[in-house]
Amino acid sequence: MTSNPEKRVQELHLTLPPAPKPVAVYKPAVRAGNLLFVSGHGPLKPDKTLILGRVGENLTTEQGKEAARQTGLAILATLRDTLGSLDKVKRLVKSLGWVNCTAAFTDTPAVINGYSELMRDVFGDAGVGARSAVSAHTLPGGMAVEVEAIFEVE
Repeated sequence: MTSNPEKRVQELHLTLPPAPKPVAVYKPAVRAGNLLFVSGHGPLKPDKTLILGRVGENLTTEQGKEAARQTGLAILATLRDTLGSLDKVKRLVKSLGWVNCTAAFTDTPAVINGYSELMRDVFGDAGVGARSAVSAHTLPGGMAVEVEAIFEVE
């Protein structure tokens, strides 16, 4: 693991959005023992708006990848808000990413790599976990990407 994820955030000049608040009846993250289950997050920007669109229709693969990266930033914000510091993350265990895309679009792994590469950059090898990347015909509010994850924490 990167010894200091908080320092990596600074070194990478990352700007985290405000930690997302629930829009329905759920918690953004729930801890069970040493596991933190993070609810589905979307590509929340610092101005509290979401990246909207469908890959293969009005977003390119690269734009989808950027939306997945922004989703990762929102997850980092929730981790920090929940744990007090990203340094309390021991490793990423599992992620599930959905891509709002056309039926003909088949490169969902390339899109979700935007999220996965960010986790690796922040947490090092401990940021590379098991992962699924699937297509969705729509996502809440028309957002481009949604990711949920499980982290091992101190």
